Amino acid sequence: MDWLPWSDAAGVAVGTGAATQTLVRQHRLGLRKVAAWTRELTVMFGLYALWQLAGDLSLGGSAHAVARGADLARDERLFGMPRESTFQHLFLGHHDLLKAFNLYYVGLHIAVTGACLVWVFARHRDRYPVVRNALALATGACLLVALVPVAPPRLVPGLGLVDVGRTVGPTVYPATARPGLDQLSAMPSVHVAWALIVAFAVVHVLRSPWKWLAALYPIFTTSVVVATGNHFWADGLVALALVALAVAASVRWSRYERVPPVAHGSFEHPAQPVPVP
Repeated sequence: MDWLPWSDAAGVAVGTGAATQTLVRQHRLGLRKVAAWTRELTVMFGLYALWQLAGDLSLGGSAHAVARGADLARDERLFGMPRESTFQHLFLGHHDLLKAFNLYYVGLHIAVTGACLVWVFARHRDRYPVVRNALALATGACLLVALVPVAPPRLVPGLGLVDVGRTVGPTVYPATARPGLDQLSAMPSVHVAWALIVAFAVVHVLRSPWKWLAALYPIFTTSVVVATGNHFWADGLVALALVALAVAASVRWSRYERVPPVAHGSFEHPAQPVPVP
């Protein structure tokens, strides 16, 4: 199974962007409503293209990526974090479950994030900008960190993890002896970051007390990416920190935009006292 290449996603983003510019010039209300959708599609496909391109733009080669992964595993032990191999071994005897995990890792997280954005945009338009901006900021921050290659635990010798994508399937990575930089940009986990954004969107939009069940989604996503050997626990923790900063910035900016502007002349030209005859 393959992800959509970054070049194709970028092409779609350019196409929807051009369509948006054409539609906004029209005077028909229906076409302007369509333009609102194509504008958001441009942003989403653009972010996806950047995510796919991040591996190719990594600063430095793959020579030290495995060493960084080993250092990260050692640091986790220093902080008392559980071993990824111990967690993965809980699932190694359940191939059907591992296949479901692999399918989720391959593409379900993209579908869930896309469906969430469509839902918020269609049903809660006033709250959509906060969610979209948080997603854009978090994704951009993750990609900046990922410019320094770090191997996932499944590619670090001595950690005792199995590459279940290759042994059980399916996987998006080719069966080559030397993985490319796209596989060596595991820090932080974009899967976890997007799951956290989805959970935030649900909590931000809904008023029901059941909305807090959305927190289970990033927890499950973290379990999947660790069980499949694609990420360290630390990858998820760094994603959590970046998403928290992105959400805080997005919420703060939305409040700033809602502050009514001061009328021109209200301070520059104060009212003059009326002389008393």
